[in-house]
Amino acid sequence: MQNQAFRCVIEFTRRYNIDESHAIKHSMEVKRFAEQIYESEVAKNPQLESQKNIIIASAILHDMCDHKYVSDEAAVIGEMREYMRDWFTDAEFDVIRSIISTMSYSKVMKVGFPTLHEFQTAYHIVREADLLASYDIDRCIIFGMIVEKLSYTTASERAKVLFANRVMRYRDHELFVTEWSKAKSLELQGELTVPL
Repeated sequence: MQNQAFRCVIEFTRRYNIDESHAIKHSMEVKRFAEQIYESEVAKNPQLESQKNIIIASAILHDMCDHKYVSDEAAVIGEMREYMRDWFTDAEFDVIRSIISTMSYSKVMKVGFPTLHEFQTAYHIVREADLLASYDIDRCIIFGMIVEKLSYTTASERAKVLFANRVMRYRDHELFVTEWSKAKSLELQGELTVPL
């Protein structure tokens, strides 16, 4: 399943001109964080065992339908569904769709967390993994340089502002619900090397 999901990322990043700030390396980082959060949660949430493939696929695929790159999110999710058809039933892929289409920072800040019932913890695992991966200021600079066509200096200054106003406030906005992510976010915040 993971091989197919990563092939999907490679193909979709080419097809939709998704730059490296949201491409395969980011998918790998989010997957790694999701696995770590999953391991910290599965003992107290045993339903996660049967949801692990949904969590991992969501972590890998989450940015392939990002509105910054695609104009028709629903159509791209439909393409993803076909790409992953051998691995997920329609009902399982509906959960993946629900996770990846509601987890972005901007959507959460606008409408809050969705209610995904027995998949609520799976949702938070993937969403928190993506937030943890965003503590990498270089990703923000890369996005500015490639997508917004900014100079390195301008992209760096903009990234500092974004980090101060957004990333460094994740904890204030109580965006982490798992204890592992709360601790990891504090650690990552302390490791930032760019003065804000």
